[in-house]
Amino acid sequence: MIDIALKKKRNRTSPGPFLCWLSTAIIVVVCAGLVIYPLIVGAKAINLEFLLTDPLPSLKEELSGGILTPIAGTIIIILITSVITTPIALGTAIYLTEYAGRDKLPTRLMSLGIDVLAGVPSAVLAIFGLAVFSLPQLAIFSSKVEGAELSFGNSFLVGGIVMILHIISFVIKAMEESIKSVPSSYRDAAYALGTTRWRTIKRAVLPAARPGIITGIILGIGLIAGDTAIIWLCVGGSMTMTGAEQWWLPWNWLAVIQHSGSTLTSYIFYSSPAGEGNSPNKAFGAVFVLMVIILALNLIVDYLGKTKKITQV
Repeated sequence: MIDIALKKKRNRTSPGPFLCWLSTAIIVVVCAGLVIYPLIVGAKAINLEFLLTDPLPSLKEELSGGILTPIAGTIIIILITSVITTPIALGTAIYLTEYAGRDKLPTRLMSLGIDVLAGVPSAVLAIFGLAVFSLPQLAIFSSKVEGAELSFGNSFLVGGIVMILHIISFVIKAMEESIKSVPSSYRDAAYALGTTRWRTIKRAVLPAARPGIITGIILGIGLIAGDTAIIWLCVGGSMTMTGAEQWWLPWNWLAVIQHSGSTLTSYIFYSSPAGEGNSPNKAFGAVFVLMVIILALNLIVDYLGKTKKITQV
């Protein structure tokens, strides 16, 4: 009893709990400020004209148009990257957890490569992508420079491919950890019923790991939506969609992804005084819209995670 009383007294006099609460409070206040301030300032710029018009070249903020094409560009780059990344990342995660031996050299080398790729800055990947896709042999991904043996190397397609290199390692790791967390009893029960390994993975493991898999996908989408370096160097600096016809025409969509454009992050850079513009209110308005998009994605993840169902084998 004396020892317990002494321990309680030491715990009350120890500065550890106070420092933990203080550091937590500081982090919460700073993060809340980073979110609330752009929301308060940006909400003033939100209106239908701002959301439904294209950016316009103007030195006056009130005449600089809206963010319709940057919103469309953000959706385009997210779709291109996610559609390609998801099956590759899921297949890799399944292979590493269910088929490859954890102590085998090829598996260790693959895991090391994924970890190294996660540490490469997006600016380095952007420069690499611009150099590679500027080759004339790869002009199909953007467009060829007239009178020169080079391609522009700037397009939504190029940006999407380079963005895959930026996010795929994070998505693989999230999916891999989710699949690893599925209890081995699920697999044992399926094997006891005489099912094959692939059927066990498909009908027992993947449904149980679905919330984590979806979280990995949304993590990748968040990285796509928030990146600037790859967008700036590989998608280009045009605030509007380039091409001969209107970008929203269905028969012009292939041409759209082969040309340059903008996303919300590049719009924020070019509109903010910290970048190259003089429209701070509209820059914060774009930040507000971007946060709403990311929040909506998080709500979707939460909903899908709560509605998970384990499929019968």
